Amino acid sequence: MARRKRGNPVNGWVILDKPSGVTSTHAVNVVRRVFNAAKAGHSGTLDPLATGVLPIALGEATKTIPYAMDANKDYRFEVRWGEERDTDDCEGDVTRTDDARPDRQAIEKALNGFTGLIQQVPPRYSAIKIQGQRAYDLARNDQPVELSAREILIESFTLDELIDGDHAAFLVTSGKGAYMRALARDLSIAVGTVGHISALRRLRVGPFEEGNAISLDSIEALAHSPAAFEHLLPVETALDGIPAMPLTDDEANRLRRGQTVPVFRASDRDRLGELREGDLLYAISSGTPVAISRIQGGCVCPVRVLNL
Repeated sequence: MARRKRGNPVNGWVILDKPSGVTSTHAVNVVRRVFNAAKAGHSGTLDPLATGVLPIALGEATKTIPYAMDANKDYRFEVRWGEERDTDDCEGDVTRTDDARPDRQAIEKALNGFTGLIQQVPPRYSAIKIQGQRAYDLARNDQPVELSAREILIESFTLDELIDGDHAAFLVTSGKGAYMRALARDLSIAVGTVGHISALRRLRVGPFEEGNAISLDSIEALAHSPAAFEHLLPVETALDGIPAMPLTDDEANRLRRGQTVPVFRASDRDRLGELREGDLLYAISSGTPVAISRIQGGCVCPVRVLNL
């Protein structure tokens, strides 16, 4: 006999304001307990040091996590000049020091080389796998960590504040896979010194914004309370950048069974709008999301069915 899943079928997103000193996994577990949800996950790890927006998916929303992870993100971080650390943040050991300190002109000139598509070598202490092992596990065991440069998108990178002679704050909008610790490390070298991140806050993940986030303490205080559901956003929130397409009940049932829905008739043109072959969409019926789908061969083809 199949084992019954623990928890309730709760579906939706919670925008958590993660505090410093807490792992993303711990934060997910707290939110899952608050809602007694059968399934939970997050859309992109925040280091324990970091604070800010951590979108947490419950139930069927976990199927939309990849689309949230692909979204652009906003950050604010502070760099501590003059100290290189093995983790590229303030939690690591100092590996090198430098007395040089950049001025505003040097910083702003260097920033020009860090926008657009750039190459970035991830930090040694990262979750990237090397021959099946996490890079941070190898680094902690003093084993060689060789990571290749990756192409990332930095849409904007600006100086926000010169805090004092040793610290400066920056604002960044990045694409998928960018490491702020590596960005701070490389910028420090570009301005003629060394440095590391001393504070990091994520302000936005796609449609999930800081202004709508709830603190971990606040959501934990609502455990098993109906008030907690006031902070639960619809599953389709993560699909903000993907067009929706209405279906009839019969068409929706076809998608739910994994079947395709033909859309090559003249009457389909209005609801297709600007959608073309290969485009991604999410199908809805009576206001409820049915499936993340793709236009292929004149049909709507289900990619992930949402059981809502």
